[in-house]
Amino acid sequence: MSKIKTLYKFDENFNLKDWQIVNDDVMGGLSMGLIQVNKEGFGVFSGHVSLENNGGFCMVRRNLERMPVNVYTKFLLSVKGDGKKYAFRCKSGEHQRHTYSYEFTSTKEWTTIEIPFKDMQAVFRGEELNLPNYHGDYLTQIAIIIKNGIEEDFVLEIDKIEIK
Repeated sequence: MSKIKTLYKFDENFNLKDWQIVNDDVMGGLSMGLIQVNKEGFGVFSGHVSLENNGGFCMVRRNLERMPVNVYTKFLLSVKGDGKKYAFRCKSGEHQRHTYSYEFTSTKEWTTIEIPFKDMQAVFRGEELNLPNYHGDYLTQIAIIIKNGIEEDFVLEIDKIEIK
């Protein structure tokens, strides 16, 4: 049986400095996302995606100390959402420009999303790259993004993010 390592568990000790919001305002857009903890102790990534001014995404990310992950094969996300599509992303190097991405659709019930490393595609600014999928050697960043090409409000509750 594979060992499970928790990368982040939301709880009452949540530190906002652990996470960074990146909205499309970096390109002139008007989307607004935020991360907070609700009274039950779960992380809540929520906001509004706007398509105005070439906008269209909200992302929350956490930088990690570079760690080897070659003994693991997948991410486990414990989430409850709004039925909308999101993508989980990761980086294997601090100076790497592209990320590895895997799309999933949230449900209104708590669900554990299993994301095999081998199914995470290399992307840059939302475009797929002609590079191999995530090889799972090192990990330096995890992120969740919503970018469905429509104007919408969103709410995604997050309990924990693990690797197995």
